[in-house]
Amino acid sequence: MMDDRQTLQAALFYEFSLEDHVPQDHLLRSIDRFVDLAPIRVHLASFYSAIGRPSIDPELMIRMLLVGYCFGIRSERRLCQE
Repeated sequence: MMDDRQTLQAALFYEFSLEDHVPQDHLLRSIDRFVDLAPIRVHLASFYSAIGRPSIDPELMIRMLLVGYCFGIRSERRLCQE
């Protein structure tokens, strides 16, 4: 009976690893190696409110803008789709 549950539960989730899907020589890996955006989160923390809906992570936003610039994606909606 336990095996049936594990099989059914495994069907609800999927495993996805970026390491398996992004080639080692991809442009994004080069950018990630040289760009450290961790201090930005600390620097901008005072501008984000603790109440209300959580904001977009500033590090993620800047990374997305870099990707959009590198790949010539001008639309934020298209950037999210890509």
